[in-house]
Amino acid sequence: MQTVPDTNLIQFEGWTLRIRESKDSAPRLLLMIHGITGDENSMWVFARDLPAHYWIVAPRAPYTAEPGGYSWRPAQFGNLDGPSLEWLRQSAEALIRLVDAYSASVKIDASTFDVMGFSQGAAMSNVLAFLYPQRIRKTGILAGFVPRGLEELVSQRPLEGKPFFVAHGTKDEKVTVERARASIALLEQAGAKVTYCEDDVAHKVSVNCLRALKEFLSD
Repeated sequence: MQTVPDTNLIQFEGWTLRIRESKDSAPRLLLMIHGITGDENSMWVFARDLPAHYWIVAPRAPYTAEPGGYSWRPAQFGNLDGPSLEWLRQSAEALIRLVDAYSASVKIDASTFDVMGFSQGAAMSNVLAFLYPQRIRKTGILAGFVPRGLEELVSQRPLEGKPFFVAHGTKDEKVTVERARASIALLEQAGAKVTYCEDDVAHKVSVNCLRALKEFLSD
């Protein structure tokens, strides 16, 4: 099993979580959401050198995925165009309950928190930001997309003034760069302030974009 230094693996109310605690007097919670076939260990490559004030929570998704790992939606047969709001809403609601229960248990303020996700986890991050804009301060979308179903909320401008960081690769064959650019247009129509980093890579985050992500989360 992959090990992640300076973190703890815990069980909490039916969830498997990997946690990096903060000794800061007023820590900010960062929720990291893995992609399909990932788990609670997958996102930590993006967390290296993030500010010490972040209390980081990386949960394992509740559904099993094929050929292994975990998913934020139940098994769905058909095309691989990505999950819709309908398929992700239940997990989004569960994540908000998790944040509330966990933050209360460790006595940190998570009335607002930051979130970042990769691929399917980025789609989930978008769902959280659209459905719970009052809870999400900053959002990182890594090799992801806006799921179908959220377009209906765009005209309400739920993301007014919200900072978003989007990283995508021009060689991404799982989530095309065209879809990423279309998703950015939706985010901006919904009111988000988007910082976009595009690089010549596949379904991953480039070194340059990773550096830009850390800058985005530096405050």
